[in-house]
Amino acid sequence: MHASWNGAVIASSDDIVKVEGNAYFPAESLVMEHLQPSNHRTTCGWKGEAHYYDVVVNGQVNSNAAWFYPEPKSAAAEIKGRVAFWRGVTVS
Repeated sequence: MHASWNGAVIASSDDIVKVEGNAYFPAESLVMEHLQPSNHRTTCGWKGEAHYYDVVVNGQVNSNAAWFYPEPKSAAAEIKGRVAFWRGVTVS
């Protein structure tokens, strides 16, 4: 699978974990030049605290378009070290 935005591939991997309809890519599949850490955080009752990245391509910023759980709760252990996308990022 690939994650892309604004004409750039942000992640690419055959090792995908799907949770709640979202494809979680392994961290090593990310193109880090297109990701900048964000201070945004949200909490999921069963997964834990999500941290976010802004996706940046050709000077355009898609704020908080990628998220991950650095310390997921045990029920979501399978997504540790993985990142998912939304807000216009195409995953196919």
